[in-house]
Amino acid sequence: MSELTIFYDGTCPLCVKEMAALTRKDKKGSIKTVDIYSEEFARYPNIDPNKANTILHALNKDGDLLLGLDVTHKAWQLVGMGWLYAPLRWPVLRPVADKLYLVFAKNRYRISYWLTGKSRCESGVCRRD
Repeated sequence: MSELTIFYDGTCPLCVKEMAALTRKDKKGSIKTVDIYSEEFARYPNIDPNKANTILHALNKDGDLLLGLDVTHKAWQLVGMGWLYAPLRWPVLRPVADKLYLVFAKNRYRISYWLTGKSRCESGVCRRD
């Protein structure tokens, strides 16, 4: 069993890029990624698809639910790069970072378009809308 199972939006170009980057860095196989729009997602009936589409969800090896930037920090920590996101979990920055993350999550397609030129992916292929 993986140490972390991440449920992500496979229609979001930036989300797909981050999961691909994590997978490349994950030499120990510590992370499993599951697209919330894939058939595999049906194996996780305890994860609400609507909530998972609003904020990044993950389950750790003990079955505990992690959300948002806690997922991002844990994932990058598992591949040896948690220091990149650690400041976002510091008590003084955490509330602001979490609010900004929710703004990002709500606008991820628009932000993806601005940063990648693509706003959506279908079947692993990103396209412009």
